[in-house]
Amino acid sequence: MFNIRQYPFILFVSLIFSTSLYAQSWQFKQAPLMTRFAKDVDTGSVLPEYPRPQLQRTEWMNLNGIWQYKPGTWQNEPYPKNDLGKRILVPFPVEAALSGVMEHHDRLWYRRNFVIPAGWRGRRVILHFGAVDYECEVFINDKSVGKHQGGYDAFSFDVSDFLTKGNQTITVKVFDPTDGGGFPRGKQTLNPQGIMYTSTTGIWQTVWLEPVQRTHIESVKMTPDIDHSVLNLSLQTAFGDQTQFTAEIKENGHTIQTYRGDASAPAQIKLKNPHLWSPDHPFLYDMDITLRDDAGKTVDVVKTYFGMRKSSIGYDGKFYRLYLNNKPLFQYGPLDQGFWPDGIYTAPTDAALRSDLEMIKKLGFNMVRKHIKVEPQRWYYWADKLGLLVWQDMPSPNSYTFGTPPPEKEAFANELTRLVENHYNSPSIVTWVIFNENQGQHDTKKYVALVRGLDQSRIVNEGSGSNNVGVGDLYDIHPYPAPMYPRSKSQANVCGEFGGIGFQPFEKVWNSKDLTQYVTMKNTTDYLALYDKFAGMLAKFRTYNGLSAAVYTEITDVEIELNGLMTYDRVLKADADKIRRSNEKAMYQKVVNKDVIILSTAETEPAKWTYTFKMPKADWATASTDTSVWSQGEGGFGTFFTPGAHIGTEWNTSDIWLRRNFSLRNVSQGNLKNIKLRVHHDEDCEIYINGKLVAKLNGWTSDYEDVSMMPSFQSALNKKGNNLMAVHCKNTNSGQYIDVGLVLNR
Repeated sequence: MFNIRQYPFILFVSLIFSTSLYAQSWQFKQAPLMTRFAKDVDTGSVLPEYPRPQLQRTEWMNLNGIWQYKPGTWQNEPYPKNDLGKRILVPFPVEAALSGVMEHHDRLWYRRNFVIPAGWRGRRVILHFGAVDYECEVFINDKSVGKHQGGYDAFSFDVSDFLTKGNQTITVKVFDPTDGGGFPRGKQTLNPQGIMYTSTTGIWQTVWLEPVQRTHIESVKMTPDIDHSVLNLSLQTAFGDQTQFTAEIKENGHTIQTYRGDASAPAQIKLKNPHLWSPDHPFLYDMDITLRDDAGKTVDVVKTYFGMRKSSIGYDGKFYRLYLNNKPLFQYGPLDQGFWPDGIYTAPTDAALRSDLEMIKKLGFNMVRKHIKVEPQRWYYWADKLGLLVWQDMPSPNSYTFGTPPPEKEAFANELTRLVENHYNSPSIVTWVIFNENQGQHDTKKYVALVRGLDQSRIVNEGSGSNNVGVGDLYDIHPYPAPMYPRSKSQANVCGEFGGIGFQPFEKVWNSKDLTQYVTMKNTTDYLALYDKFAGMLAKFRTYNGLSAAVYTEITDVEIELNGLMTYDRVLKADADKIRRSNEKAMYQKVVNKDVIILSTAETEPAKWTYTFKMPKADWATASTDTSVWSQGEGGFGTFFTPGAHIGTEWNTSDIWLRRNFSLRNVSQGNLKNIKLRVHHDEDCEIYINGKLVAKLNGWTSDYEDVSMMPSFQSALNKKGNNLMAVHCKNTNSGQYIDVGLVLNR
């Protein structure tokens, strides 16, 4: 539970003895799926790693373990006395199997006893919570020490004045409205279904104590400036107006720079030829910071680390692109929702937390999008250390559920601020994502300005797959299943979500009676082939269309959503090397396009068409028919958000008939046989040239494809004069689109 060397043996034994008594009346529950890490959970040493890697002290006490608990009743219920009667394993949420409860309660009481080590006498004692969802009030020895609101950020209280001799009691009162409030909650719901999952209530990150002097370091802020080889460092101290500090920067254990200065003044620390942090070279500098009072006495020592890196937007002469360390870098990674079958929001162990990131790295990705959830600080530590770029989402306030209250704007602003402030120092985080798919989206310009005011060193994504106001750095779209690219001329263009290829090679799933997949593959060969096809599309979009980043949905299945590269219990579904090769194709392969556009589509230059939604006469595909009452519009035709669509004219009826004229005078006789249709259809379509059927395509595509025509094309063609292309497309299901052109394959 804590470092034995720091404390008297008898105190250690008393804590272990009391914990063992609790353990006798407690046991794990069994979820539909459990990860291999569940067996490593030790009730006497739960998540024992230091929880705050970028502000470390040597002395601390971990309060994780078996606590008392009981469900609450209402807001003003009396404070409970004595034992609460039931047991829960902290910090696993009450809904999790690893908590030993696996029930939902929107109100909870927690309690446990602890003893302050004798060696801490004369110092202040700080009580820390990694996160509690959502509102909580904390009591020490039955007296309230403070309240907190917000389910994703760390908070602390100085409890020194509430401590007594001997045994101490901590009690935590929790309320979490989940769907019943307009607060940030990400993908949590009380009615899990589709892409919404089991809620997390109460304590879900480490609870711990540490001793400090009255004058101590509260926080550090580190901003790398690679253009000037400088680390900008600021300290926030408690009662430290007259203090001085020393910062020792270390490279591989050796001190390379020492800085001394006033703790109340920002410092600029020069580094000679600094190592730059990147996914290929995630170099981290260690730093020891010593705080001294006006008499020169050491009052605090903390250890931290930092990385020298720069995240920015650059212009390559044609497109705005994402840059890392002043060089363009295509960022590609999976969506990571951070759910666990046995721990819900809480990974069973630190090794489990690390393992997801190691797998992402193994599969060849260089980025991960942390999806509308905020992780414990150790997750970001592993991203920093392993070398993964992080797009960090702000949890949305009313995701994909109906009848929820409007967003609590003040809570959203406060929690967004704390998100940026709490994780500012992590070099892996390169992008802040404020909204996702319009969920609770409001006051976009205000929040972009807020985030930029807090952090000018990172990219701001105003909304991933959301309404684009144009104030952020990225234009981000969510086509499914195939990737696509937006066409902003003032922002970097990214595909913030795509994919969702469903494949389930194993029988055991979360709920076999309820499965959610965007597109389903029946075998490994087809699964990898489609994945590789999407990778090839990304390579083309990166090369020719200015795509700067893409996010594949997703790294793991989550409950009934079966779109993961891994199962929910963390088993890879296909060969890692094959997935890695596809990812490397998407990120690095140079694409040489030998096709010559004969008739453009909306991919490159939208064409003018004559069209009608009403059934025309039988000879509608011939030049002789009268189309004077038809409308004119720009391709493509369809509904917004149809995968891969470039909408020029909205079409939302069941049928559409289209016509356009063209000439092939500039195409040589020998090349006519190499002409193909360039078509994106959703759903069935028939294509005619000069009244003759040359292609009949059933089903739907999610992107433009080159399609061979019937032999009738050659006989139908007027090789030296004008020609007429006529198209009929029929839609019977959600999503619809049609656009057709001609290309010369070389």
